Amino acid sequence: MRKLSLSMKIYIGLIITLAILAAINVFLPQGSFLPISPEQELPAPRAVLALVNAAIMLILYGGLGFIGLKLSQKLGFAEIWDSKVSNKQRFLIPVVVGISIGVFFILIDAILSRFHTLGPPSHPPFPTSLVASAAAAIGEELIFRLFFISFWVWLISYVVLKKKWQNQIFWLITAFSALAFALGHISSVMLLFDLNIVNEMPLALMSEIILLNGVLSIFAAYYFRKFGFLASVGIHFWTDVVWHVVWGVI
Repeated sequence: MRKLSLSMKIYIGLIITLAILAAINVFLPQGSFLPISPEQELPAPRAVLALVNAAIMLILYGGLGFIGLKLSQKLGFAEIWDSKVSNKQRFLIPVVVGISIGVFFILIDAILSRFHTLGPPSHPPFPTSLVASAAAAIGEELIFRLFFISFWVWLISYVVLKKKWQNQIFWLITAFSALAFALGHISSVMLLFDLNIVNEMPLALMSEIILLNGVLSIFAAYYFRKFGFLASVGIHFWTDVVWHVVWGVI
């Protein structure tokens, strides 16, 4: 029987962690971040929702991430635990980059929120904010970086173009990943601000969503390819810690 690599063991650990975090999050207070907090308004008992969330993370996210992991190896991206990547590159640099992006989020929000009357966005209360930050860092990086970028770069550059122009295709797909990641947050922002249609969203708020999520996506994609998946998860996590946890408390 073939022995699992350290990268695969870490990946399995991340998926299990994601499933546990998704289940725990169901039982934590959401505050004003989600309007459906009373038990009677939930579509099912919390225990059932927790099990469903955990199953989705294990099966759907785990499966897509596994595909992305294998394709990223074919493309020559850095492994999750790559011997050529130092712990400084894998952990410390993502901390610095993530905190810097989190501060950038705060500054841009302070500027652009002056151009509409909806006010600042709400954040999950602590400790929900910490659990949600960790879950989002793993889950969203898995979908939008590990799977999305690896799959499309492999399909276009490796298969269609016969291993040509991989770097150019990578940055093109990174741009699409950033746009998809930003657009994926529009529905949750509409829910936060109680907006019924996209046309009700002020241009300044829409610009903020695209700018902030786009910047995070580009940095995460770059470090994902160069230093591995743990680096992109670290950048996303520390960005959310500054933005949702620290700034949310302040």
